[in-house]
Amino acid sequence: MAAGGSVRSCVRPLLQRLRSDRGFFFVFSTAAQQRSAGDDCGPDDPHDEPRHLLDENSSEHKTIKLEEQVRDLTLRYQKALTDSENVRRRTQKFVEDAKLFGIQSFCRDLVEVVDILEKTAESTVEGERGDPDSALKKICEGLSLVQSKLQSIFTKHGLQKMDPIGGRYDPYDHEIVCHVPAEGRKPGTVALVTLDGYKLHGRTIRHAQVGVAVESQG
Repeated sequence: MAAGGSVRSCVRPLLQRLRSDRGFFFVFSTAAQQRSAGDDCGPDDPHDEPRHLLDENSSEHKTIKLEEQVRDLTLRYQKALTDSENVRRRTQKFVEDAKLFGIQSFCRDLVEVVDILEKTAESTVEGERGDPDSALKKICEGLSLVQSKLQSIFTKHGLQKMDPIGGRYDPYDHEIVCHVPAEGRKPGTVALVTLDGYKLHGRTIRHAQVGVAVESQG
C-alpha cells in the first residue's frame, strides 16, 4: 500500500504539469490562430493604394486625350465649312462673270461688222454727191461684205444656218407656215423657207419657218 501511494504521489504532479502544459499549448495555438486571422482581416495591402492612383491617372489621361481629339476635329470641321463657303462664293462669282462676259468674244467679232457698215455708209454719202450708180454699187458691195463677215463669225462661234430645202419636215427644227403642191417633190419634204432657222452647236435656237410639200388633190 505504501508503494502504491508513493507512485500515485509521483504521478499526480506529472499529470498536473501536463494539464498545465496542454492549457499553455491551447492558449498558444489560439493566440497563433487569432494572429493569423488578424493578419487575414487586417488593413488592405499598402501596395493596392498606388495601383488605384495609377488607374485614376490613366483614366484622367484618356479623358484629356479625348478632349484634345474633339477640339482637333471641331477645328477641322470649322475649317472645312469655311473652305466650302469660299468655294461656293468663287463658283457663284465665276457663274455671274460667265453670264456677263460669255458673249464677249462674239461681241468683239460683231464690232467688225459695225465697222464695215459704217464705212459703207460713209462711202455711200460721198458717192451720192458724184455718181449715184457708184454709190449704189458701193452699198451692194458693203452688204455683201457684211453678209460674208457675219457668216464667218457665225461659223466661228458654232452658229449654223439651216438648209432644210428638200429634206423631210422635222418638228424639232421646222415650223410649218404653209403647204405647197408637191409638183414633183416628195410629199412631206420642205419645199420653201420663209425664215431661216439656226442651230448653236447642234441645238436649235430658232426654228425655220417652212412650207411643206403636199400631194395636190385633183
